[in-house]
Amino acid sequence: MPKNPINRRHFIKNSAATMALASLGPMNFSIGSTKKAYKVALIGTGWYGKSDLYRLLQIAPVEVVALCDVDRIRLSEAGKIISQKQVSGNVPKLYKDYRKLLEENELDIVMIGTPDHWHALQAIEAIKSGAHLYLQKPISVDVLEGEAILAVARKYNKVVQVGTQRKSTPHLIEAKKKIVDTGLLGKISHVEMCCYYHMRANGSPEVIPVPDYLDYEFWTGPAPLRPYDKLPHGSWWRTFMEYGNGIMGDMCVHMLDTVRWMLDLGWPTKISSTGGIYVQKEGKSNIADTQSAIFEYNDLNCIWQHRSWGNPADPAYPWAFKLYGEKGTLEASVMRYDFIPHGEGEKIHGDVVYEKEKYPEDVTEERIELHAAPATRNHLRDFLSAIENNEKPVADIEEGHISSASCILANMAMYLGRPLVYDPEQKIILDDPEATQLLQRPYQNGWKHPFDDLV
Repeated sequence: MPKNPINRRHFIKNSAATMALASLGPMNFSIGSTKKAYKVALIGTGWYGKSDLYRLLQIAPVEVVALCDVDRIRLSEAGKIISQKQVSGNVPKLYKDYRKLLEENELDIVMIGTPDHWHALQAIEAIKSGAHLYLQKPISVDVLEGEAILAVARKYNKVVQVGTQRKSTPHLIEAKKKIVDTGLLGKISHVEMCCYYHMRANGSPEVIPVPDYLDYEFWTGPAPLRPYDKLPHGSWWRTFMEYGNGIMGDMCVHMLDTVRWMLDLGWPTKISSTGGIYVQKEGKSNIADTQSAIFEYNDLNCIWQHRSWGNPADPAYPWAFKLYGEKGTLEASVMRYDFIPHGEGEKIHGDVVYEKEKYPEDVTEERIELHAAPATRNHLRDFLSAIENNEKPVADIEEGHISSASCILANMAMYLGRPLVYDPEQKIILDDPEATQLLQRPYQNGWKHPFDDLV
């Protein structure tokens, strides 16, 4: 599935990034000179949702008019923080129910930072309300949720930018332009991707009463209602397949999406995967601690590996991708890249770009990912430019769907123990009725799956 070339309205704000990219020639970066004060709402006021909103407040004259969260304490704290950060000083209206928020406010932009099991329903309702959407990855917990979001976004002609901001990461843009696009790698027929972070929570907390400031049943929504044993927001929910797709859906989606962008790849022709809980068998976590997957393309295999235990295979690249070409190898991560030629030729190295001088508030922000802040700002500028020019953004919903669904299909292949071939036109797994049934998770607690409205 062809993609637009890299020269798509990116812009780099600090001098280090500008100098790094100046040697590459013109790249058609826009400055994002929007004058409109967009009316914005955030659904899900946890750490990452607020982090995305902070970046937007840094680069555009927006007015945050509403916030939504099922945690009353977190919501109130977010309201106070946003009032201090936005120019107007206004405290946004606070909501527990995202449906009421969307009904009572005319919004230009909705940002969604809730757990994965809520993405589809909230995204679709936000689009139908008339808003453009900034949606965190993965966009869905099952494949047909993603198909539903894509269909609704196209029907209502709304811009949806997915939070796969590696495409807006300065040093990775540089690596693509300087190494991949110029042909320094030659023919690329093998890709390795990995994550060796110890990010799988594995505790066994006791079941406790639900605190009065949290609507736990609403937090659970269409997902299975687990006994309440720990605050579900934060890292704990990520360790359960009920609410997401494990490390595959959380971390592989970034690397696979970046590789697809680098190499102009669409849907894989076949996906296979093996893995499970091999080492960390204690505790309640039910996501795989060890997993390998192969995303097959013509004359190219993209191989994923994660372990939430042990040491990384390459300590310099613990969460990364490596493109193996006949003329050289490109190693890249969120922190750096290295080109190693085969035989003669010069090695090329690039580092992450920070913007601490341009945005000194980054340094004191709690829990900020300093390496990701410039990429997110660029990503949001691209989003605003796409809105203003009625264009698709660099991380358009269709691209986010392909990357998210491919990771979901890898989990399905691991569970079933066989390769899968997904047909996005028919929306089935070819020659596999059992697997096709797994493309749509059953919704619980009276909630209706959005794909049902499309058939």
